[in-house]
Amino acid sequence: MPTRMEPAAVEPTGVGQQQSLRQRLFGCRAWTLALIEGLSDADVTVQSMDDASPSKWHLAHTTWFFEEFVLGPYAAGYRVRDPRHRFLFNSYYEAVGPRQPRPRRGMLTRPAIGEIIDYRRYVDEALSAFLAEPAPLAALELVELGIQHEQQHQELLLTDLLHLFAQNPLRPAWRAAPESDTAAPPKASVGAPRSPVDATVANWVDFEGGCFEAGHEGAGFAFDCERPRHRVALAPYSLASRLVTNGEWCEFIADGGYREPRWWLADGWARVQAEGWQAPLYWDRRDGAWMQMTLRGELALDPTAPVSHISYFEADAFARWRGARLPTEHEWEVAARAQPIDGNLASSGRFRPRPAVMDVQAPLRQLYGDVWEWTASAFAPYPGFRVADGAVGEYNGKFMCGQYVLRGGSCATPDGHLRATYRNFFYPHQRWQFSGVRLARDR
Repeated sequence: MPTRMEPAAVEPTGVGQQQSLRQRLFGCRAWTLALIEGLSDADVTVQSMDDASPSKWHLAHTTWFFEEFVLGPYAAGYRVRDPRHRFLFNSYYEAVGPRQPRPRRGMLTRPAIGEIIDYRRYVDEALSAFLAEPAPLAALELVELGIQHEQQHQELLLTDLLHLFAQNPLRPAWRAAPESDTAAPPKASVGAPRSPVDATVANWVDFEGGCFEAGHEGAGFAFDCERPRHRVALAPYSLASRLVTNGEWCEFIADGGYREPRWWLADGWARVQAEGWQAPLYWDRRDGAWMQMTLRGELALDPTAPVSHISYFEADAFARWRGARLPTEHEWEVAARAQPIDGNLASSGRFRPRPAVMDVQAPLRQLYGDVWEWTASAFAPYPGFRVADGAVGEYNGKFMCGQYVLRGGSCATPDGHLRATYRNFFYPHQRWQFSGVRLARDR
């Protein structure tokens, strides 16, 4: 159990804020359930690889999070629905106790999905009653953390489902594509005429060097890894005005990008050799044309859309091939904070990256949404970072080793979840997420 926090004094003017939080909480909880509409019990139970989790587990774990960290410590008289859930649905909180091994989450055929939905309803009713009365500030902060945590799992649920369906030779779709989204784009082949959108070659947008403030400060939610605010020194640099496209990646492939070791870091080349990488994840060559598995099923590859599902190793190799590099996370943040957080996010309903569009008001296109952008920065603590007390201190801090930072969100990221300071992170070989690349260079 995490150490119980002492209840903070309830601010008398916080009633409206608490009700707003309550509305956001149940909107978030409803959206998670909407993501599994139409799926079978098998769809939500099977686990396709160690890094992925079954949809059913995501639904249960996000529910357990509220039970463990909000209701248990703060809701007087709350009774745990089933003590076994602490073992079944704990993710990685060592302070809480032992848990089902991550690679074996798919073995949990019981509880069935109906029981998991009943569990969610039970916890939601308790949360509703708890938030109907003034609650301690510390508890409200944990409710906010729980919302943000569930939004992360909403995106993971979708990326894990995509990986699962990609293993099925029937290539099932999570949702049918709108008719306007199914027209076959031009074949992605080297030397073919480029489309009008792709003809807009990525420009370089210049940024001055200097000392800048980076990281989150002030009001509003941020994860602990986004703090504290600190000063960074940047040399003058340039960022590409848009993301690297599928068509450009086809040129990399045709030029022997996956066969030429000089572009690759040693660990990346070892992965290429060991796993036989020849293209981004979910690409498949059919009758001379590339196809791509998406949440909408298998579709013809759109050469004008951003490349996705690539590893850090692939992003770095492509950048070297193009005579460029990956941006640092602080270069990205300084450039991004002047632009509104708007883009192809989950609310668009597309659930796949889309081609860039011209926007005279925004020199950097596709900055938010579409694909998470790999940076050259290791996921490490900022100067002055401190791990929080109790189990919630395990949320980010203990993962600050061997992973790289991604910025900007994806087409599966919920609205309202992003900030210019948001730091996502994955291991450099992982590529089942919606991850892509924006090039950078020194000026």
